[in-house]
Amino acid sequence: MTSGRRRVERRVPTWGAVAPLLGFRRPVWNATDRRLAKALSVKDLARIARRNTPRSVFDYVHGAAEDEHGIARARRAFAEVEFEPRVLHDVATVDTSATILGRPASMPLIMAPTGFTRMMHHEGEIAVAGAAARAGVPYTLSTLGTTSPGELVTAVPAGDNWFQLYLWKDRDGTRKMIDDARRAGYSTLVLTVDTPVAGNRLRDARNGLTIPPTLNAKTIWDMAWHPAWWFNVLTTAPIEFASLRSFDGTVAELVAKMFDPSLRIEDLAWLREQWEGELVVKGIQSVADAKRVVDAGADALVVSNHGGRQLDRAPTPLRLLPEVAAAVGDDAEIFLDTGILSGADVLAAVGLGADACMVGRAYLYGLMAGGERGVDRMLQIMRAEAVRTMQLTGVSTVHELRGRVRLAAR
Repeated sequence: MTSGRRRVERRVPTWGAVAPLLGFRRPVWNATDRRLAKALSVKDLARIARRNTPRSVFDYVHGAAEDEHGIARARRAFAEVEFEPRVLHDVATVDTSATILGRPASMPLIMAPTGFTRMMHHEGEIAVAGAAARAGVPYTLSTLGTTSPGELVTAVPAGDNWFQLYLWKDRDGTRKMIDDARRAGYSTLVLTVDTPVAGNRLRDARNGLTIPPTLNAKTIWDMAWHPAWWFNVLTTAPIEFASLRSFDGTVAELVAKMFDPSLRIEDLAWLREQWEGELVVKGIQSVADAKRVVDAGADALVVSNHGGRQLDRAPTPLRLLPEVAAAVGDDAEIFLDTGILSGADVLAAVGLGADACMVGRAYLYGLMAGGERGVDRMLQIMRAEAVRTMQLTGVSTVHELRGRVRLAAR
């Protein structure tokens, strides 16, 4: 009498059946490419960046002001976003493209201005601008950048290059900066208005990354463990504020001239008269100010708390965004920054009323992780995340996300 169980036939496994399970891949001999291939998210790039650079340099990018509540709240807001999926829609092909200030972009994404960029990696702003041009998104050069406006455009002539400006107390100095940007062919001027004084960035103070630097023994010891970083710093051009080479004075004196606590809305109107191209005002943290800068002639505004690096308990940009969008309407384009670390974050902001997003930390993580190739990798990751999010949400264009995103109540 049999038990009724069927006998399982066995066979000797072949190499062809086993090899796919072992995950063998063609070896990647280049160390940078090998590191970047392992990065599946911007957070992965940040972890690689932390290993690649001295702690003080990484903290300059990663940190924020005082107790860092502002950046934590910004990231938490993105974590509380809900997309509303619709099923049984054809999403075999989706279009992530957008129009930013009248020009096409492959994504609703803008590379934000960042200072000291060659301190993070010796390839600096030119690497970021080159990656942005290949990806088809705008790049913004900072006044505190380590490459001059003319040098950047010469290196990356095909990019949609923007220039960020502070309104100096010295109007002649401001005019010179504007003239330099105009001669170099920049299309767009980005005025930063949330820096009447510098924020209190405790990580930088503890690490000695102040202006001027006051490096301590601990910081220098940490830098010594990154010989490749030191080698690149010492064997390439000196790190400097390239747009300000003609300034005669100390760095501290320069910053005191640039950060003007006496600025008023009338100064924005003055700038509008000086600049005939597109004008973006960055650092809007209230509906009232959004209306004021649009009335003063801004073509676009950036809802931003400076990445949490100025006022620590400033409003959370993503939560403020729908109110600003409702108040401004079609009178100006609306961009958003602070806390954006994924392509899904970008789409969440678009769904809540933004025309595009600015990212700074995200691409700096890529730059520190692998130079220009690291920035390329960051953009690839964000685009892939955006495509997948759109497909899972059931939309084929980014504009269809409006009304399909919810932000959890506080």
